[in-house]
Amino acid sequence: MSSQDIPEENLPAEQDAHGAVGVADEKHPFADPGLPPHEHRVQDIDERAARRSERVVAMLFTVSMLATVGFIASYVGIPHDESIYVFPIGHINALNFALGLTLGLALFSIGAGAVHWARTLMSDEEIADERHAIEAPPEVRAKVHADFKQGAKESALGRRKLIRNTMFGALALFPLSGVMLLRDLGPLPGTKLRHTMWRKGLQLVNMNTNEPLRPSDVQVGSLTFAKPEGLEEHDEQFQTEIAKAALMIVRIQPDNIKDKRELEWSYEGIVAYSKICTHVGCPISLYEQQTHHVLCPCHQSTFDLSDGARVIFGPAGHALPQLRIGVNDQGYLEALGDFEEPVGPAFWERG
Repeated sequence: MSSQDIPEENLPAEQDAHGAVGVADEKHPFADPGLPPHEHRVQDIDERAARRSERVVAMLFTVSMLATVGFIASYVGIPHDESIYVFPIGHINALNFALGLTLGLALFSIGAGAVHWARTLMSDEEIADERHAIEAPPEVRAKVHADFKQGAKESALGRRKLIRNTMFGALALFPLSGVMLLRDLGPLPGTKLRHTMWRKGLQLVNMNTNEPLRPSDVQVGSLTFAKPEGLEEHDEQFQTEIAKAALMIVRIQPDNIKDKRELEWSYEGIVAYSKICTHVGCPISLYEQQTHHVLCPCHQSTFDLSDGARVIFGPAGHALPQLRIGVNDQGYLEALGDFEEPVGPAFWERG
């Protein structure tokens, strides 16, 4: 149905002329043809047709909401290792297929609903506007405000409550798809970053010989690396655990230990500190026996092992954690508990 088929008294009133038609002259050799006459759509004329379009848009927004709910249900309910046969693709992962289908349908329905709304219910009249200077005089600002109000009125957002409510529902539910994907970032760390394998009675084992350490094995000026008893390189969690539990063992003359707690937690001058740098977690491996300084090779953070392993140079933010040690009945070095603070770099749960 076109505007020619509708009696003239039923047609909406024209607002303004569709652009002035110019005449060619010497200064402007090409005449301005103006805009073609505006043809009204059936929705502009027939309220029943407008309501049909409104219901179509609302249906698309509702489909988007249902697809988003389906995305969440698929993400939670379908096992990640389940596969299905889809012709002509073949066997594919069921979870990936369901997530892609529901997410695509949710996005397509929102887009299709917005496009159909704009093409059938919003104003489609072309208006020519003269170019103006960059600065906006008061009358232009007033015109912009008036145009905005006119556009809001023509969109019928306030009057078409069904479209408005279903659109808000679709837009509100769709971001939940992204929130659900955050689950794949992994489980929350909880308190596991605060604890290591070390516990009371666990022996210190030499990383090189894989034998328990006796006090006589650690000489003044030497640097020994140790791991917890029972942690083997073939263990599945070896890398995870050694990244938190690796130790540096050094022996310092007790008279040269400046920090009171360090002396109390040592055994005959043997001190045990975390090997993990508190800057970005690099393993510390350089020791200077005259100064009792250890150096991280990554960013040159330097710690004084004779003074509570405090930072004396570099970007590290805090001292190395110390492990309290003693000797068991067999004469081997053992831990007297876990570190009292998290090892390695600072993290959001430190406090």
